[in-house]
Amino acid sequence: MITGDTILIAHLGYPTKSFKAPMIYNPYFEKIGVNAVVMPMGVRAANYGALVKTLFKLTNIRGALVTMPHKVATVDLVDEVSTTARIAGARNAILVRPDGSLLGDMFDGEGFVRGVARKGRRIAGASALVVGSGGVGSAIAASLAAAGVAKLGLFDANPASADALGARLGAHHRALVVQTGSKDPAGYEIVVNATPIGMNDGDPLPMDVERIEAATFVGEVVMKQEMTPFLRAAQAKGCTIQVGVDMLFEQIPAYLEFFGFPTTSPDQLRAVAKVSY
Repeated sequence: MITGDTILIAHLGYPTKSFKAPMIYNPYFEKIGVNAVVMPMGVRAANYGALVKTLFKLTNIRGALVTMPHKVATVDLVDEVSTTARIAGARNAILVRPDGSLLGDMFDGEGFVRGVARKGRRIAGASALVVGSGGVGSAIAASLAAAGVAKLGLFDANPASADALGARLGAHHRALVVQTGSKDPAGYEIVVNATPIGMNDGDPLPMDVERIEAATFVGEVVMKQEMTPFLRAAQAKGCTIQVGVDMLFEQIPAYLEFFGFPTTSPDQLRAVAKVSY
């Protein structure tokens, strides 16, 4: 029940039809008796900056979840950012602080890395390939670096994006070996599709799955469907996989702490979630 005391968390992105977060947060809030709601708000890129300037003047808003295509644009719209968000060059969370200033952070990478670790895969000293250097890909790369990977391959359809991300990573992680310009997955222990490829029927595979070894851990960020063609192909080769929505469940406990709500575990969230595909 939404009342006059309900705390609003905006979910900003476009299109909203693929949003999964409201079906996880809202059942959890209801279960623990917190009067808060995550509300999907569809906003196109051309209108995003103007919306942010006015939205956070509302007196009952705590902050926002930010998703495609606005994660990079949010960089210039907040007053302060975390180190991870600075390296990523993107933000997927905005907190309105008591003085009205906006704090930006990035939890996609944290969620992805927590999921990999929970499945028992070693990250420290491993080699990883991240295909896609946009907001989510940059965040995953930043968190993999923070978790201690030894080698990181970066690829983006816009080579300048991968190169810029590589430079930011190198400035903060001097021992990290960074390679850009290739999406060949051969030889990598962790491989990630951090592009939107797989959201639409008929999309090509984001990389050559035949070059992925059976021992490789394969992750996905697309959440529109649980098993994308990329994940099905990797699983058929014997790879351990991580579906896109796992990243969401793993990062929500960190989000809850960020927004000042009681936190929980991914398993407890899954028990109450009403996610559908």
